[in-house]
Amino acid sequence: MGLKTFYHSCGSIVPVIEDFIEMGLDILDPIQPKAEGMNPEALKSRFGDRLAFHGGVDEQELLPRGTADEVRNEVHRLIDILGQQGGYIICAAHAIQPDTPMENILAMYEAAKEHCY
Repeated sequence: MGLKTFYHSCGSIVPVIEDFIEMGLDILDPIQPKAEGMNPEALKSRFGDRLAFHGGVDEQELLPRGTADEVRNEVHRLIDILGQQGGYIICAAHAIQPDTPMENILAMYEAAKEHCY
């Protein structure tokens, strides 16, 4: 059928990612930047040829308390790392908090839209 499997698991799940891949996982959600071991560079290097990634923009500190420029810079950094040869869906690591400034939410989406591979 060509369907892709998408799995959500908060926290550091590095020890079981190989198992998920073996079970047929296609997309890992989220890339939670504050969780130990969920380093974008390491994840892309170790699993990027077998797995797509979803998330990565910190919704706990960066989006609600950072500046729009900091958000843009982080979006570009994440796309540069996780988007190499495709396999990345940029978005917040989890639900965007109600107190997040609209300017930062828009900065995230605008930066993703303007980013060139």
